[in-house]
Amino acid sequence: MGIAIAKKVNGEIISGDAFQFYRGLDIGTAKLKSNEWQGIKHHLIDILDPNDSMSVADYQKIVRAKIDELHKKGIVPIIVGGSGLYIQAVLYDYRFNGEKREDDSDLAKLANGELWQLLNSIAPEIAEITDHQNRRRLLRAISIARSDGDAFDGLGKNKYYENFELIGLEMPREKLYQAIEARVDLMFEMGLVSEVKGLYDAKVNGQSTVAIGYKELYQYFDKVRSLEETISLIKQQTRRFAKRQMTWFKNQMDAKWYTVDKTNFQAVVDQVLADI
Repeated sequence: MGIAIAKKVNGEIISGDAFQFYRGLDIGTAKLKSNEWQGIKHHLIDILDPNDSMSVADYQKIVRAKIDELHKKGIVPIIVGGSGLYIQAVLYDYRFNGEKREDDSDLAKLANGELWQLLNSIAPEIAEITDHQNRRRLLRAISIARSDGDAFDGLGKNKYYENFELIGLEMPREKLYQAIEARVDLMFEMGLVSEVKGLYDAKVNGQSTVAIGYKELYQYFDKVRSLEETISLIKQQTRRFAKRQMTWFKNQMDAKWYTVDKTNFQAVVDQVLADI
């Protein structure tokens, strides 16, 4: 969809996927190879080593600068991806003041698992990339999520850019879950185990490797569960994340939604192009 729009409007694509930033995380993030870009330039893919980190504030700064650069060249920026908080922080007037809230002292009473559940309830996109066991990171992430919420004054207000279109793609849940399971199977056929084993052997352990598929295979290499159990868990975790992700987007992003028919995706592309 992003490529089709880019061809129509003289656009270039900016990745809005929090894990496609990382070199070496290819199969598990469903990253397009450059020969699949169909001549459309892509930005913010393979820009970080897997031990590096990218905060929402970092992403906001980098992408806004990239948007300015493209605008000056007469190119339309098209952000593509599913990391909603990252995208929202670019489009709306998110301010990362990091101010400590008066009630942060209450967090000291919570166990790490409870902290993660709290973070997941207010910012699932941040929770997904925050180590469940790293208390310092959990507390920092909650602080950022809360300060973001204070600074952001609702959809329809405080837009950072005056004009943009938000396009959402959805499909019936049963078909979505079938597609997820088929994609996970394909990733394993393509060599996901070898990809993650390379990261594991290199002792990569950071923001990148808490992505779904990577953290479960790390546990497999640690002999926590069998490969069959690991594949089943990855499918389960991906289904759960897809459900949370859709809920978040529909609550937080004022998008126009299109139902995808995988057997005739071009019809959906044509409808989006006609609408914009």
